[in-house]
Amino acid sequence: MSFPKNFLWGGATAANQCEGAWNEDGRGPALTDVTTGGTVNKPRYITYIDKDGNPGFKKKHDKLPEGAHYAVLEDQYYPNHKGIDQYHRYKEDIALFAEMGFKTYRMSISWSRLFPKGIEEEPNQAGVEHYRDVFKELKKYNIEPLVTIWHFDTPLYLEEEYGGWNNRKLIDFYVRFAETCFKEYKGLVRYWLTFNEINNSMPQPTRDGSIPEWRYQEGIQQLHYQFVASAKAVQIGHAVDPENMIGCMICGICYYPATCDPEDIMWNRHMWETKIFYCSDVQCRGKYPTYAKRIWDTYHVKDLDITDEDLEELKKGTVDMYTFSYYMSQNVTTHTGVEVVGGNMSTGTKNPYLQYSDWGWSTDPSGLQYYLEMIYDRYEKPVMVVENGLGAYDKVEEDGSIHDPFRIDYYREHIKAMDRAIENGVDLIGYTTWGCIDVVSAGTGEIRKRYGFIYVDVDDEGNGTMNRMRKDSFFWYQKLIAANGNTENL
Repeated sequence: MSFPKNFLWGGATAANQCEGAWNEDGRGPALTDVTTGGTVNKPRYITYIDKDGNPGFKKKHDKLPEGAHYAVLEDQYYPNHKGIDQYHRYKEDIALFAEMGFKTYRMSISWSRLFPKGIEEEPNQAGVEHYRDVFKELKKYNIEPLVTIWHFDTPLYLEEEYGGWNNRKLIDFYVRFAETCFKEYKGLVRYWLTFNEINNSMPQPTRDGSIPEWRYQEGIQQLHYQFVASAKAVQIGHAVDPENMIGCMICGICYYPATCDPEDIMWNRHMWETKIFYCSDVQCRGKYPTYAKRIWDTYHVKDLDITDEDLEELKKGTVDMYTFSYYMSQNVTTHTGVEVVGGNMSTGTKNPYLQYSDWGWSTDPSGLQYYLEMIYDRYEKPVMVVENGLGAYDKVEEDGSIHDPFRIDYYREHIKAMDRAIENGVDLIGYTTWGCIDVVSAGTGEIRKRYGFIYVDVDDEGNGTMNRMRKDSFFWYQKLIAANGNTENL
C-alpha cells in the first residue's frame, strides 16, 4: 500500500450542521438559522418579515425584498437550530472518533459564536472557551484538529446590515475573526482552512443565459473579497505560528466531455477553468489566471472592485496545501435533449457508465483519482481530501444494529482510487470522510440523508433521543485505519 505512515485518517463536520445550541452562551444567529428544511425535490427556504410585517420565504440566491429583515418564524422548523446537539455532546462524539482510530477531525468554528454580530472588537469569551475545550479533548486522544474558519456561516447581522460578502468591509471583519482563532488556539491547532468550498460562490456556467448576469457579477466580486480575506488570514496565521499549515478548500467535481464533439471538449475545459481552477489558481499561485478575462467577458462582468493593494495581498498570501471535497463527477455537453441529473449545488448530463444515489449524485471513484492527479500536477502542493461520502437512507434493526454495506463499498473504492493516485506520485497527506457522524444536510436540510459511521437518533422534524449508535461502517473504518488504508480482506 502507498499510504504514508503519518497519513491523517479521520472525518469531517461543520459547526452549523452539527452543533445546535444556536442561541446559547452568547452565540448570534447565522443565515443557516433562518433556513428551513427541504427535501431532494423541495428547496430550503430562507425566512424573513417584510416591511409590512408579513412573513416571507426566499430561495438562497433570491434578493431579500427591500425593507425586509431575516426572521425565525414560529410555524417553521429550522433543522440547524438543534443539529445533532454536538455542542453539548462533543466529548461523547470525540470518544467515538477515538475509538475508530481517527488521526484528525475536521470541524469548523462558528463565526457568530465568537463574534455574535461580527462587528465586535472583542470575542465572546464563552465561545472562545468552548472551542478551546473541544481542541483539548481532541488532543487528549491524539487527534489533530483540522479547522475550517468559514463554513457557510457569516453572522446574520453582517448579511443584513452589510450585504454579506458583497461588501468590502467583510474582509476586515473576517480577518479579525481569523486572527482571533490563530492567536487563541496557537499550540492546539496546526491545520487550517480559510473558506469552505469557496468556488460555490461562482454560479454554474451556462450557455443559454438561464442564470442572470447579476449573479455572475455578484459572485465574482464576492470571490475577490474572499480571496483577499483568505490571503490576509494566511499571512497572519504564519506570523502567529510558523508551524501553521493553511489551505484552500474547493468543491471538487471531476468534469468529463459527454461526447468527442470538439464543442464539448472546449466547453468541458471552460467548466474546469470556471468552476475549479479559477479559485485555486488565485489561492495557490497568488494571481488571477489569464482566462479570468474570458470568464468576465463571457458573463459581462464589469467594474470589479480590485485594487493594486489587493493584488499584492494575493501574491503574499498563497496557501500551503490544497484541500477539496469530492462526491461525484459530471458530464458536460453542448447538446440538448439529454437527461440531466443534479446534486451538490450543481447539475450535469447523466453518465451512462455510472450509478446514481437517491439524491442524484453519481458514484465515480476513478474521478477522484483523475482529480487528485490533475490537481497535484498543477500546483505541486500537499493535498487533502477533506470531504467524501455517500448520503443514503439507513435502517435501524430491532437489535439496534445498522447494516450499511453500500457505504462501505463506496469508501473502499474511493480509498483504492486514492492509493492509485499516491502510487502515481500525488502527495496526499490526509482523508476526512464527510459527516463521520450523521449531520443536517447542507443542501436539503434533512437528517435522513445520512453519511455517518455513527447514527444519530433524530428525524427531519427534530424528534428523537439524539443517542449515538455505531453502524457496520464504524467497525469497517476502524479496521481500515488500523491497516493504514490496506483494503485487502476488508
